Amino acid sequence: MKEEIKKHIEDILKELGVENPKVNLEPTAYVDKGDYTTNVAMVYSKKLGKKPTDLAEEIRGFVEVKLPQIKIQVVAPGFINFFFDVGYFGNVVKTIVSEKENFGKNDSLKGQKIIIEYTDPNPFKEFHIGHLMSNSIGESISRIIESQGAEIKRLSYGGDVGLHVAKAIFGVLARKDEIDEIKNESQKAQLSFWAQCYVFGNTRYDENEKSKKEIDDLNKTIFEKNDKEINDLYDWGRKVSVEHFQEMFKRLDTHFDKNIWESDVLETAMKTVNTGLEKNILENSDGAVVFKGENYGLHTRVFVNSKGLPTYEAKELGLGIKKYEMFKFDKSIVITGNEQNEYFKVVLKAMELFKPEVSNKTVHIGHGMLRFASGKMSSRLGNVITAVSLIDDVKNLVLEKMKEREMEEDEKEEVAEEVAVGALRYSILKQTAGKDIIFDIENSISFEGDSGPYLQYATVRANSILKKALNLPVGRSGEHLLKANVLAEKIPENWQTTNLERFLERFPAVVERAGVEYAPSYIATYLIELAGEFNSFYASHKIIDEADVTSPYRLALTRGFVCVMTSGLNLLGIKVPKQM
Repeated sequence: MKEEIKKHIEDILKELGVENPKVNLEPTAYVDKGDYTTNVAMVYSKKLGKKPTDLAEEIRGFVEVKLPQIKIQVVAPGFINFFFDVGYFGNVVKTIVSEKENFGKNDSLKGQKIIIEYTDPNPFKEFHIGHLMSNSIGESISRIIESQGAEIKRLSYGGDVGLHVAKAIFGVLARKDEIDEIKNESQKAQLSFWAQCYVFGNTRYDENEKSKKEIDDLNKTIFEKNDKEINDLYDWGRKVSVEHFQEMFKRLDTHFDKNIWESDVLETAMKTVNTGLEKNILENSDGAVVFKGENYGLHTRVFVNSKGLPTYEAKELGLGIKKYEMFKFDKSIVITGNEQNEYFKVVLKAMELFKPEVSNKTVHIGHGMLRFASGKMSSRLGNVITAVSLIDDVKNLVLEKMKEREMEEDEKEEVAEEVAVGALRYSILKQTAGKDIIFDIENSISFEGDSGPYLQYATVRANSILKKALNLPVGRSGEHLLKANVLAEKIPENWQTTNLERFLERFPAVVERAGVEYAPSYIATYLIELAGEFNSFYASHKIIDEADVTSPYRLALTRGFVCVMTSGLNLLGIKVPKQM
Protein backbone atom coordinates (compact mmCIF):
# COMPACT_ATOMS: atom_id res chain seq x y z
CA MET A 1 0.00 0.00 0.00
CA LYS A 2 2.75 2.46 0.89
CA GLU A 3 4.58 1.76 -2.36
CA GLU A 4 1.34 2.29 -4.30
CA ILE A 5 0.82 5.65 -2.62
CA LYS A 6 4.38 6.74 -3.43
CA LYS A 7 4.01 5.64 -7.05
CA HIS A 8 0.74 7.57 -7.56
CA ILE A 9 2.25 10.71 -5.98
CA GLU A 10 5.27 10.38 -8.26
CA ASP A 11 2.94 10.00 -11.28
CA ILE A 12 0.99 13.20 -10.55
CA LEU A 13 4.19 15.16 -9.88
CA LYS A 14 5.62 14.00 -13.22
CA GLU A 15 2.42 15.10 -14.97
CA LEU A 16 2.81 18.51 -13.34
CA GLY A 17 6.40 18.81 -14.62
CA VAL A 18 8.71 17.44 -11.90
CA GLU A 19 11.49 15.26 -13.25
CA ASN A 20 12.48 12.26 -11.10
CA PRO A 21 10.47 13.30 -8.03
CA LYS A 22 11.54 11.93 -4.64
CA VAL A 23 8.66 11.01 -2.36
CA ASN A 24 9.21 10.29 1.33
CA LEU A 25 6.37 8.60 3.18
CA GLU A 26 6.97 8.55 6.93
CA PRO A 27 4.97 7.26 9.91
CA THR A 28 3.15 10.10 11.63
CA ALA A 29 4.35 11.20 15.05
CA TYR A 30 0.85 10.66 16.48
CA VAL A 31 -1.44 7.89 15.30
CA ASP A 32 -4.56 10.10 15.54
CA LYS A 33 -3.01 12.30 12.83
CA GLY A 34 -2.95 9.45 10.36
CA ASP A 35 -0.85 6.40 9.69
CA TYR A 36 1.65 7.92 7.25
CA THR A 37 2.45 11.41 6.07
CA THR A 38 4.44 13.16 3.36
CA ASN A 39 5.78 16.70 2.98
CA VAL A 40 6.19 16.33 -0.78
CA ALA A 41 3.82 19.26 -1.51
CA MET A 42 6.07 21.61 0.45
CA VAL A 43 9.16 20.24 -1.28
CA TYR A 44 7.94 20.87 -4.83
CA SER A 45 5.43 23.75 -4.44
CA LYS A 46 7.95 26.50 -5.21
CA LYS A 47 9.28 24.65 -8.25
CA LEU A 48 5.72 24.30 -9.61
CA GLY A 49 4.67 27.84 -8.66
CA LYS A 50 1.87 26.68 -6.38
CA LYS A 51 0.94 27.14 -2.76
CA PRO A 52 1.88 24.04 -0.71
CA THR A 53 -1.70 23.46 0.44
CA ASP A 54 -3.03 23.83 -3.13
CA LEU A 55 -0.52 21.32 -4.45
CA ALA A 56 -1.34 19.00 -1.53
CA GLU A 57 -5.05 19.14 -2.40
CA GLU A 58 -4.26 18.37 -6.04
CA ILE A 59 -2.20 15.35 -5.01
CA ARG A 60 -4.93 14.23 -2.61
CA GLY A 61 -7.58 14.32 -5.33
CA PHE A 62 -5.42 12.27 -7.70
CA VAL A 63 -4.53 9.58 -5.14
CA GLU A 64 -8.12 9.30 -3.85
CA VAL A 65 -9.28 8.29 -7.34
CA LYS A 66 -6.58 5.61 -7.55
CA LEU A 67 -6.97 4.34 -3.97
CA PRO A 68 -10.53 5.08 -2.81
CA GLN A 69 -10.19 2.83 0.25
CA ILE A 70 -7.69 5.25 1.86
CA LYS A 71 -8.78 8.34 3.77
CA ILE A 72 -6.52 11.30 2.91
CA GLN A 73 -6.23 14.57 4.80
CA VAL A 74 -4.36 17.80 4.00
CA VAL A 75 -2.95 19.69 6.97
CA ALA A 76 -1.32 23.13 6.91
CA PRO A 77 1.27 24.11 5.88
CA GLY A 78 1.04 21.31 3.28
CA PHE A 79 1.34 17.88 4.90
CA ILE A 80 -0.66 15.05 3.37
CA ASN A 81 -1.78 12.44 5.91
CA PHE A 82 -3.02 8.95 5.01
CA PHE A 83 -5.38 6.79 7.09
CA PHE A 84 -5.44 3.08 6.22
CA ASP A 85 -8.57 0.94 6.55
CA VAL A 86 -9.30 -2.01 8.84
CA GLY A 87 -8.65 -4.55 6.08
CA TYR A 88 -5.13 -3.22 5.56
CA PHE A 89 -4.24 -3.70 9.21
CA GLY A 90 -5.87 -7.12 9.27
CA ASN A 91 -3.53 -8.15 6.46
CA VAL A 92 -0.60 -6.76 8.45
CA VAL A 93 -1.51 -8.93 11.43
CA LYS A 94 -1.86 -11.94 9.13
CA THR A 95 1.59 -11.22 7.66
CA ILE A 96 3.24 -10.87 11.07
CA VAL A 97 1.81 -14.13 12.36
CA SER A 98 2.76 -15.91 9.14
CA GLU A 99 6.30 -14.52 8.85
CA LYS A 100 7.10 -14.47 12.59
CA GLU A 101 10.79 -13.51 13.00
CA ASN A 102 11.04 -12.57 9.31
CA PHE A 103 8.59 -9.68 9.68
CA GLY A 104 10.59 -6.46 9.52
CA LYS A 105 13.41 -7.94 7.46
CA ASN A 106 14.12 -6.67 3.95
CA ASP A 107 16.61 -7.09 1.12
CA SER A 108 17.66 -3.43 0.78
CA LEU A 109 21.32 -4.31 1.47
CA LYS A 110 21.37 -7.66 -0.29
CA GLY A 111 24.68 -8.30 -2.07
CA GLN A 112 26.64 -5.91 0.15
CA LYS A 113 29.50 -7.08 2.37
CA ILE A 114 29.75 -4.94 5.49
CA ILE A 115 32.49 -5.23 8.11
CA ILE A 116 31.62 -4.09 11.63
CA GLU A 117 34.44 -3.68 14.14
CA TYR A 118 33.51 -3.23 17.77
CA THR A 119 34.30 -4.04 21.42
CA ASP A 120 38.11 -4.11 20.82
CA PRO A 121 39.36 -5.13 24.30
CA ASN A 122 43.12 -5.00 24.84
CA PRO A 123 44.98 -7.95 26.38
CA PHE A 124 46.84 -7.09 29.60
CA LYS A 125 44.00 -4.71 30.52
CA GLU A 126 40.52 -5.34 31.89
CA PHE A 127 37.29 -5.78 29.92
CA HIS A 128 35.61 -2.65 31.22
CA ILE A 129 32.32 -0.80 30.83
CA GLY A 130 33.60 1.04 27.74
CA HIS A 131 33.93 -2.32 26.03
CA LEU A 132 30.40 -3.17 27.17
CA MET A 133 29.17 0.05 25.51
CA SER A 134 30.93 -0.70 22.24
CA ASN A 135 29.78 -4.32 22.28
CA SER A 136 26.13 -3.45 22.86
CA ILE A 137 26.08 -0.85 20.09
CA GLY A 138 28.14 -2.86 17.63
CA GLU A 139 26.21 -6.10 18.13
CA SER A 140 22.88 -4.33 17.69
CA ILE A 141 23.97 -2.49 14.55
CA SER A 142 25.31 -5.78 13.18
CA ARG A 143 21.97 -7.50 13.73
CA ILE A 144 19.97 -4.62 12.27
CA ILE A 145 22.06 -4.41 9.09
CA GLU A 146 22.10 -8.20 8.81
CA SER A 147 18.28 -8.15 8.91
CA GLN A 148 18.36 -6.00 5.77
CA GLY A 149 20.11 -8.64 3.70
CA ALA A 150 23.77 -7.61 4.00
CA GLU A 151 26.55 -10.11 4.54
CA ILE A 152 28.00 -9.11 7.89
CA LYS A 153 31.48 -9.85 9.20
CA ARG A 154 31.98 -9.06 12.88
CA LEU A 155 35.53 -8.08 13.87
CA SER A 156 37.24 -7.27 17.15
CA TYR A 157 40.60 -5.49 17.07
CA GLY A 158 42.78 -5.73 20.16
CA GLY A 159 46.03 -4.11 21.17
CA ASP A 160 48.37 -6.99 22.01
CA VAL A 161 51.46 -4.84 21.46
CA GLY A 162 52.22 -1.32 22.55
CA LEU A 163 53.10 0.77 25.57
CA HIS A 164 50.27 -0.60 27.74
CA VAL A 165 51.79 -4.10 27.39
CA ALA A 166 55.18 -2.82 28.48
CA LYS A 167 53.64 -1.08 31.49
CA ALA A 168 51.88 -4.30 32.55
CA ILE A 169 54.98 -6.48 32.16
CA PHE A 170 57.07 -3.87 34.00
CA GLY A 171 54.65 -4.24 36.91
CA VAL A 172 54.90 -8.03 36.77
CA LEU A 173 58.69 -7.91 36.81
CA ALA A 174 58.46 -5.83 39.98
CA ARG A 175 56.56 -8.74 41.58
CA LYS A 176 58.57 -11.65 40.14
CA ASP A 177 58.51 -13.58 43.38
CA GLU A 178 54.70 -13.88 43.16
CA ILE A 179 54.50 -15.21 39.59
CA ASP A 180 54.66 -18.96 40.27
CA GLU A 181 52.00 -18.75 42.97
CA ILE A 182 49.67 -16.54 40.90
CA LYS A 183 49.88 -18.87 37.89
CA ASN A 184 48.32 -21.64 40.02
CA GLU A 185 45.38 -19.49 41.08
CA SER A 186 42.04 -18.89 39.34
CA GLN A 187 41.64 -16.96 36.11
CA LYS A 188 39.97 -14.17 38.11
CA ALA A 189 42.99 -13.90 40.42
CA GLN A 190 45.40 -13.87 37.49
CA LEU A 191 43.40 -11.15 35.73
CA SER A 192 43.39 -9.08 38.91
CA PHE A 193 47.15 -9.53 39.26
CA TRP A 194 47.80 -8.30 35.71
CA ALA A 195 45.42 -5.35 36.20
CA GLN A 196 47.28 -4.31 39.37
CA CYS A 197 50.61 -4.63 37.59
CA TYR A 198 49.38 -2.45 34.75
CA VAL A 199 48.25 0.27 37.15
CA PHE A 200 51.63 0.12 38.91
CA GLY A 201 53.52 0.37 35.62
CA ASN A 202 51.35 3.21 34.38
CA THR A 203 51.83 5.18 37.58
CA ARG A 204 55.62 4.70 37.51
CA TYR A 205 55.71 5.71 33.82
CA ASP A 206 53.97 9.01 34.63
CA GLU A 207 55.86 9.80 37.83
CA ASN A 208 59.40 8.39 37.53
CA GLU A 209 61.80 9.25 34.70
CA LYS A 210 64.00 6.19 35.34
CA SER A 211 60.98 3.86 35.19
CA LYS A 212 59.71 5.65 32.09
CA LYS A 213 62.96 4.91 30.26
CA GLU A 214 62.91 1.28 31.42
CA ILE A 215 59.34 0.85 30.19
CA ASP A 216 60.15 2.47 26.84
CA ASP A 217 63.10 0.11 26.44
CA LEU A 218 60.91 -2.82 27.48
CA ASN A 219 58.35 -1.83 24.85
CA LYS A 220 61.05 -2.14 22.19
CA THR A 221 62.15 -5.52 23.58
CA ILE A 222 58.58 -6.82 23.42
CA PHE A 223 58.27 -5.54 19.86
CA GLU A 224 61.50 -7.27 18.80
CA LYS A 225 60.70 -10.55 20.68
CA ASN A 226 64.36 -11.18 21.54
CA ASP A 227 64.10 -11.92 25.29
CA LYS A 228 62.76 -15.35 26.39
CA GLU A 229 61.73 -14.25 29.89
CA ILE A 230 59.77 -11.31 28.51
CA ASN A 231 58.27 -13.47 25.77
CA ASP A 232 57.07 -16.02 28.33
CA LEU A 233 55.46 -13.32 30.49
CA TYR A 234 53.86 -11.86 27.38
CA ASP A 235 52.41 -15.22 26.32
CA TRP A 236 51.00 -15.84 29.80
CA GLY A 237 49.33 -12.43 30.11
CA ARG A 238 47.91 -12.55 26.58
CA LYS A 239 46.50 -16.07 27.07
CA VAL A 240 44.74 -15.19 30.34
CA SER A 241 43.24 -12.05 28.80
CA VAL A 242 42.02 -13.68 25.58
CA GLU A 243 40.38 -16.57 27.45
CA HIS A 244 38.51 -14.04 29.59
CA PHE A 245 37.42 -12.07 26.52
CA GLN A 246 35.97 -15.20 24.93
CA GLU A 247 33.96 -15.88 28.09
CA MET A 248 32.62 -12.31 28.03
CA PHE A 249 31.69 -12.56 24.35
CA LYS A 250 29.73 -15.74 25.09
CA ARG A 251 28.01 -14.07 28.02
CA LEU A 252 27.04 -11.13 25.79
CA ASP A 253 25.84 -13.47 23.02
CA THR A 254 28.39 -12.11 20.55
CA HIS A 255 30.33 -14.18 18.04
CA PHE A 256 33.17 -12.59 16.11
CA ASP A 257 34.06 -13.88 12.67
CA LYS A 258 37.61 -12.65 13.12
CA ASN A 259 39.78 -11.33 15.93
CA ILE A 260 42.53 -9.14 14.50
CA TRP A 261 45.40 -8.08 16.75
CA GLU A 262 47.77 -5.15 16.49
CA SER A 263 50.61 -7.62 16.06
CA ASP A 264 48.86 -8.89 12.90
CA VAL A 265 49.02 -5.48 11.21
CA LEU A 266 52.54 -4.33 12.13
CA GLU A 267 54.14 -5.41 8.85
CA THR A 268 51.43 -3.75 6.76
CA ALA A 269 51.64 -0.64 8.94
CA MET A 270 55.40 -0.20 8.48
CA LYS A 271 55.20 -0.82 4.73
CA THR A 272 52.49 1.83 4.50
CA VAL A 273 54.58 4.31 6.51
CA ASN A 274 57.57 3.78 4.22
CA THR A 275 55.33 4.33 1.19
CA GLY A 276 53.98 7.47 2.86
CA LEU A 277 57.49 8.85 3.29
CA GLU A 278 58.33 8.13 -0.34
CA LYS A 279 55.18 9.90 -1.53
CA ASN A 280 55.54 12.79 0.94
CA ILE A 281 52.22 11.93 2.60
CA LEU A 282 54.16 11.48 5.84
CA GLU A 283 57.32 13.30 6.90
CA ASN A 284 60.20 13.01 9.35
CA SER A 285 60.11 15.27 12.36
CA ASP A 286 62.54 15.19 15.31
CA GLY A 287 63.33 11.53 14.75
CA ALA A 288 59.67 10.54 14.40
CA VAL A 289 57.35 10.12 11.41
CA VAL A 290 54.28 12.39 11.42
CA PHE A 291 51.23 13.29 9.37
CA LYS A 292 50.71 17.06 9.16
CA GLY A 293 46.95 17.20 9.62
CA GLU A 294 47.03 21.01 9.74
CA ASN A 295 47.29 20.95 5.96
CA TYR A 296 43.75 19.56 5.95
CA GLY A 297 42.22 21.54 8.80
CA LEU A 298 43.07 18.83 11.34
CA HIS A 299 46.05 18.30 13.66
CA THR A 300 49.43 16.55 13.48
CA ARG A 301 49.66 12.91 14.59
CA VAL A 302 52.77 10.77 15.13
CA PHE A 303 52.77 7.54 13.10
CA VAL A 304 56.20 6.21 14.14
CA ASN A 305 57.80 7.39 17.37
CA SER A 306 61.42 8.40 17.91
CA LYS A 307 62.35 4.82 18.85
CA GLY A 308 61.19 3.58 15.46
CA LEU A 309 58.03 1.92 16.78
CA PRO A 310 54.67 2.27 14.99
CA THR A 311 51.98 4.13 16.95
CA TYR A 312 48.23 3.48 17.09
CA GLU A 313 47.85 5.71 14.03
CA ALA A 314 50.17 3.64 11.85
CA LYS A 315 48.60 0.41 13.05
CA GLU A 316 45.14 1.81 12.27
CA LEU A 317 46.27 2.41 8.70
CA GLY A 318 47.59 -1.14 8.53
CA LEU A 319 44.33 -2.46 9.96
CA GLY A 320 42.16 -0.65 7.41
CA ILE A 321 44.26 -1.93 4.52
CA LYS A 322 44.40 -5.46 5.93
CA LYS A 323 40.62 -5.58 6.44
CA TYR A 324 40.07 -4.53 2.83
CA GLU A 325 42.55 -7.12 1.54
CA MET A 326 40.83 -9.83 3.58
CA PHE A 327 37.19 -9.01 2.86
CA LYS A 328 36.93 -6.55 -0.08
CA PHE A 329 34.10 -4.87 1.81
CA ASP A 330 31.50 -2.46 0.50
CA LYS A 331 31.51 -0.68 3.85
CA SER A 332 33.54 -0.86 7.05
CA ILE A 333 31.97 0.44 10.26
CA VAL A 334 34.23 1.12 13.25
CA ILE A 335 32.69 1.71 16.68
CA THR A 336 34.73 3.32 19.47
CA GLY A 337 34.34 5.78 22.31
CA ASN A 338 33.81 9.34 21.08
CA GLU A 339 37.09 10.48 22.66
CA GLN A 340 38.62 9.00 19.50
CA ASN A 341 36.52 11.11 17.11
CA GLU A 342 39.26 13.62 16.31
CA TYR A 343 41.87 10.84 16.11
CA PHE A 344 39.78 9.04 13.49
CA LYS A 345 39.35 12.19 11.41
CA VAL A 346 43.12 12.39 11.02
CA VAL A 347 43.58 8.68 10.38
CA LEU A 348 40.82 8.60 7.76
CA LYS A 349 42.27 11.66 6.01
CA ALA A 350 45.67 9.95 5.89
CA MET A 351 43.98 6.76 4.67
CA GLU A 352 42.28 8.77 1.93
CA LEU A 353 45.71 9.75 0.60
CA PHE A 354 47.00 6.17 0.79
CA LYS A 355 43.94 4.14 -0.13
CA PRO A 356 40.88 6.24 -1.04
CA GLU A 357 38.89 3.08 -1.83
CA VAL A 358 39.26 2.11 1.85
CA SER A 359 38.74 5.56 3.38
CA ASN A 360 35.63 6.29 1.31
CA LYS A 361 34.02 3.05 2.47
CA THR A 362 34.86 3.48 6.16
CA VAL A 363 32.43 4.96 8.71
CA HIS A 364 33.44 5.76 12.27
CA ILE A 365 30.75 5.84 14.96
CA GLY A 366 31.72 7.36 18.30
CA HIS A 367 29.67 6.56 21.40
CA GLY A 368 29.43 8.33 24.74
CA MET A 369 30.51 7.01 28.12
CA LEU A 370 28.63 5.07 30.77
CA ARG A 371 28.87 7.31 33.80
CA PHE A 372 28.15 6.95 37.49
CA ALA A 373 28.04 9.42 40.35
CA SER A 374 31.84 9.43 40.54
CA GLY A 375 32.21 10.27 36.85
CA LYS A 376 34.09 8.51 34.06
CA MET A 377 36.06 5.45 35.15
CA SER A 378 39.55 4.81 33.82
CA SER A 379 41.74 1.71 33.89
CA ARG A 380 44.73 4.04 33.70
CA LEU A 381 43.95 5.28 37.20
CA GLY A 382 43.12 1.88 38.64
CA ASN A 383 39.48 2.63 39.50
CA VAL A 384 37.99 0.84 36.53
CA ILE A 385 34.57 -0.77 36.75
CA THR A 386 34.83 -4.04 34.88
CA ALA A 387 32.03 -5.30 32.65
CA VAL A 388 31.83 -8.56 34.58
CA SER A 389 31.47 -6.79 37.93
CA LEU A 390 28.72 -4.51 36.59
CA ILE A 391 26.77 -7.40 35.04
CA ASP A 392 27.11 -9.40 38.25
CA ASP A 393 25.96 -6.45 40.38
CA VAL A 394 22.83 -6.05 38.24
CA LYS A 395 22.27 -9.81 38.19
CA ASN A 396 22.44 -10.04 41.98
CA LEU A 397 19.80 -7.31 42.33
CA VAL A 398 17.57 -9.19 39.88
CA LEU A 399 18.03 -12.41 41.87
CA GLU A 400 17.04 -10.53 45.01
CA LYS A 401 13.82 -9.38 43.34
CA MET A 402 13.15 -12.94 42.18
CA LYS A 403 13.85 -14.73 45.48
CA GLU A 404 10.13 -15.38 46.16
CA ARG A 405 9.47 -16.72 42.65
CA GLU A 406 8.71 -20.42 42.41
CA MET A 407 11.51 -21.51 40.11
CA GLU A 408 14.37 -23.94 40.22
CA GLU A 409 17.64 -22.28 41.19
CA ASP A 410 19.25 -22.91 37.81
CA GLU A 411 16.21 -21.38 36.10
CA LYS A 412 16.50 -18.30 38.32
CA GLU A 413 20.17 -18.01 37.39
CA GLU A 414 19.37 -18.20 33.68
CA VAL A 415 16.53 -15.67 33.88
CA ALA A 416 18.56 -13.29 36.06
CA GLU A 417 21.45 -13.41 33.60
CA GLU A 418 19.16 -12.63 30.66
CA VAL A 419 17.42 -9.84 32.56
CA ALA A 420 20.72 -8.31 33.75
CA VAL A 421 22.25 -8.26 30.26
CA GLY A 422 18.95 -6.97 28.86
CA ALA A 423 18.84 -4.19 31.45
CA LEU A 424 22.35 -3.03 30.58
CA ARG A 425 21.91 -3.33 26.83
CA TYR A 426 18.67 -1.35 26.85
CA SER A 427 20.14 1.36 29.10
CA ILE A 428 22.93 1.79 26.54
CA LEU A 429 20.90 1.48 23.34
CA LYS A 430 17.97 3.74 24.23
CA GLN A 431 20.31 6.74 24.04
CA THR A 432 21.31 8.44 20.82
CA ALA A 433 24.84 7.38 19.86
CA GLY A 434 27.45 9.86 21.05
CA LYS A 435 25.63 10.89 24.22
CA ASP A 436 26.83 9.91 27.68
CA ILE A 437 24.65 7.66 29.80
CA ILE A 438 24.02 8.19 33.50
CA PHE A 439 23.37 4.65 34.64
CA ASP A 440 20.80 4.14 37.42
CA ILE A 441 21.03 0.52 38.47
CA GLU A 442 17.67 0.46 40.31
CA ASN A 443 15.71 1.97 37.41
CA SER A 444 17.49 -0.29 34.95
CA ILE A 445 15.94 -3.43 36.48
CA SER A 446 12.43 -2.06 36.98
CA PHE A 447 9.66 -4.24 35.55
CA GLU A 448 7.68 -1.06 34.92
CA GLY A 449 8.61 1.91 32.79
CA ASP A 450 11.56 2.69 30.55
CA SER A 451 13.72 -0.42 30.98
CA GLY A 452 14.82 -3.63 29.31
CA PRO A 453 13.16 -5.87 31.93
CA TYR A 454 9.87 -4.03 31.32
CA LEU A 455 10.06 -5.03 27.65
CA GLN A 456 11.01 -8.59 28.53
CA TYR A 457 8.17 -8.84 31.06
CA ALA A 458 5.58 -7.48 28.60
CA THR A 459 6.63 -10.14 26.09
CA VAL A 460 6.66 -12.94 28.65
CA ARG A 461 3.18 -11.96 29.87
CA ALA A 462 1.79 -11.91 26.31
CA ASN A 463 3.37 -15.31 25.72
CA SER A 464 1.64 -16.66 28.82
CA ILE A 465 -1.72 -15.61 27.38
CA LEU A 466 -1.01 -17.59 24.23
CA LYS A 467 0.04 -20.62 26.29
CA LYS A 468 -3.16 -20.38 28.32
CA ALA A 469 -5.25 -20.34 25.14
CA LEU A 470 -3.45 -23.44 23.87
CA ASN A 471 -4.32 -25.28 27.07
CA LEU A 472 -8.04 -24.53 26.82
CA PRO A 473 -10.34 -27.47 26.01
CA VAL A 474 -11.54 -27.91 22.44
CA GLY A 475 -14.44 -25.54 21.79
CA ARG A 476 -17.81 -26.15 20.16
CA SER A 477 -16.26 -25.61 16.71
CA GLY A 478 -13.87 -28.48 17.28
CA GLU A 479 -10.85 -26.15 17.33
CA HIS A 480 -8.74 -24.60 19.99
CA LEU A 481 -9.48 -20.91 20.37
CA LEU A 482 -5.89 -19.98 19.50
CA LYS A 483 -6.05 -21.88 16.21
CA ALA A 484 -9.41 -20.54 15.11
CA ASN A 485 -8.92 -17.66 12.67
CA VAL A 486 -5.41 -17.18 14.10
CA LEU A 487 -4.08 -15.75 10.85
CA ALA A 488 -6.85 -13.14 10.84
CA GLU A 489 -8.30 -14.41 7.54
CA LYS A 490 -11.46 -12.55 8.43
CA ILE A 491 -11.61 -9.39 10.50
CA PRO A 492 -14.46 -9.48 13.05
CA GLU A 493 -17.50 -7.52 11.93
CA ASN A 494 -17.56 -3.90 13.15
CA TRP A 495 -13.95 -4.21 14.41
CA GLN A 496 -12.35 -0.84 15.05
CA THR A 497 -8.62 -0.65 14.27
CA THR A 498 -6.62 -0.21 17.47
CA ASN A 499 -3.40 1.68 18.05
CA LEU A 500 -1.76 -1.69 18.74
CA GLU A 501 -2.29 -2.69 15.11
CA ARG A 502 -0.98 0.66 13.91
CA PHE A 503 2.19 0.30 15.96
CA LEU A 504 2.77 -3.28 14.83
CA GLU A 505 2.57 -2.14 11.21
CA ARG A 506 5.34 0.40 11.72
CA PHE A 507 8.01 -2.08 12.79
CA PRO A 508 9.63 -2.62 9.34
CA ALA A 509 9.94 1.14 8.79
CA VAL A 510 11.54 1.59 12.22
CA VAL A 511 14.07 -1.19 11.56
CA GLU A 512 14.93 0.25 8.16
CA ARG A 513 15.51 3.72 9.60
CA ALA A 514 17.66 2.28 12.41
CA GLY A 515 19.80 0.56 9.77
CA VAL A 516 20.18 3.62 7.55
CA GLU A 517 21.18 5.85 10.47
CA TYR A 518 23.06 3.18 12.50
CA ALA A 519 20.76 4.06 15.39
CA PRO A 520 19.38 1.21 17.55
CA SER A 521 17.73 3.88 19.72
CA TYR A 522 14.86 4.05 17.22
CA ILE A 523 14.04 0.41 17.88
CA ALA A 524 14.40 0.81 21.67
CA THR A 525 12.01 3.78 21.69
CA TYR A 526 9.56 1.99 19.39
CA LEU A 527 9.47 -1.12 21.60
CA ILE A 528 8.67 0.94 24.69
CA GLU A 529 5.77 2.57 22.86
CA LEU A 530 4.59 -0.78 21.48
CA ALA A 531 4.68 -2.40 24.92
CA GLY A 532 2.66 0.52 26.29
CA GLU A 533 0.05 0.04 23.56
CA PHE A 534 -0.21 -3.68 24.30
CA ASN A 535 -0.64 -3.00 28.02
CA SER A 536 -3.46 -0.56 27.19
CA PHE A 537 -5.02 -3.14 24.85
CA TYR A 538 -4.72 -5.83 27.52
CA ALA A 539 -6.34 -3.57 30.14
CA SER A 540 -9.33 -2.67 27.95
CA HIS A 541 -9.95 -5.96 26.08
CA LYS A 542 -10.63 -9.42 27.42
CA ILE A 543 -8.37 -11.41 25.13
CA ILE A 544 -9.48 -14.97 25.93
CA ASP A 545 -13.26 -15.30 25.80
CA GLU A 546 -14.75 -18.28 23.98
CA ALA A 547 -18.14 -16.56 23.87
CA ASP A 548 -16.72 -13.53 22.04
CA VAL A 549 -16.31 -13.84 18.25
CA THR A 550 -13.51 -11.27 18.34
CA SER A 551 -11.40 -13.32 20.76
CA PRO A 552 -9.49 -15.26 18.05
CA TYR A 553 -8.51 -11.97 16.40
CA ARG A 554 -7.45 -10.55 19.76
CA LEU A 555 -5.23 -13.60 20.18
CA ALA A 556 -3.84 -13.07 16.68
CA LEU A 557 -2.99 -9.52 17.70
CA THR A 558 -1.33 -10.84 20.85
CA ARG A 559 0.70 -13.31 18.85
CA GLY A 560 1.67 -10.50 16.45
CA PHE A 561 2.82 -8.45 19.43
CA VAL A 562 4.98 -11.33 20.72
CA CYS A 563 6.53 -11.83 17.25
CA VAL A 564 7.44 -8.16 16.85
CA MET A 565 8.68 -7.73 20.42
CA THR A 566 10.82 -10.87 20.19
CA SER A 567 12.31 -9.73 16.87
CA GLY A 568 12.86 -6.18 18.08
CA LEU A 569 14.54 -7.28 21.31
CA ASN A 570 16.73 -9.69 19.35
CA LEU A 571 17.89 -6.77 17.18
CA LEU A 572 18.95 -5.05 20.41
CA GLY A 573 20.77 -8.19 21.55
CA ILE A 574 18.22 -8.86 24.31
CA LYS A 575 16.77 -12.31 24.96
CA VAL A 576 13.19 -13.03 26.00
CA PRO A 577 13.20 -15.22 29.12
CA LYS A 578 10.92 -18.26 29.31
CA GLN A 579 9.44 -16.84 32.50
CA MET A 580 9.95 -13.91 34.85
